Amino acid sequence: MYLPRHFRMDSLEAQHALMAHAPFATLVTVAGGALEANPLPLLLNPHRGEQGTLEGHIARANPLWKTPPTHAMALFHGPDSYITPSWYPAKRAHGRVVPTWHYLSVQAHGTIRFIEDPDWLQTHIARLTDRFEREQATPWSISEAPADYIEGLCRAIVGVELCIERLVGKHKAAQHKDEATQQAVCSGLKQQGMSDSEAGWLSGAPFTRHG
Repeated sequence: MYLPRHFRMDSLEAQHALMAHAPFATLVTVAGGALEANPLPLLLNPHRGEQGTLEGHIARANPLWKTPPTHAMALFHGPDSYITPSWYPAKRAHGRVVPTWHYLSVQAHGTIRFIEDPDWLQTHIARLTDRFEREQATPWSISEAPADYIEGLCRAIVGVELCIERLVGKHKAAQHKDEATQQAVCSGLKQQGMSDSEAGWLSGAPFTRHG
C-alpha cells in the first residue's frame, strides 16, 4: 500500500481500534496462483499474539479451506468520504484546489488456519452474535435458539483464525493541511450528516475507538 509519512497510522492502539470499529473485512488469499477475496466479519482478540488474532468463519461449502493458504491479508476499511474543494478556504483565496478522497484503512497480514472443532465454533458464534446484538434494542442470544439447530448450523461452517504478524494502517485525511482547512472539511462533512466523530477523523483528528 502506498503510504506517505504524514498518512501513516502506526499506533497499535489505533489500528486495533479501527478493526474493532469496522469489523466487516475482506480476507485476501492466494490459492493455485489465483487471488481470492472473501468478505466476512472478523473479530479481533487483542490479547492473543503480539499484534492480536482475528477470528471469523466461512461456509463449509467454500473451497477456500480445502486447499488452505498459509498466509492471508485482511483488509479493514473505516469511514471514508469524497472531499469537495468547495470547502477549502484556498478555493476563495487562489483557486488552486482539487477534489480528493479521505479514508481510514488497516491491512492485517498473518498466518491463517481453519478450525472444525465444534466447541470453538459455538464459542465463536456466541461471541460474534453478542458483539453485534448488544447494539440492538432487544438483544438476541444464541441460547434462545434450539441447541440442535445451532449445532447443525455449526456443522455447516468452518472457523477462520488469522494470527497477525504485520499491521499497516493508513489515515488519509487533512493532517497535513492548516487548521482552517481541517475545520472547513469537518464542518462540510457534518453538514452532509456525518457524525462528529467520523467527521473529525476524516478531517485529520487522531483515530480512537470512542472518537
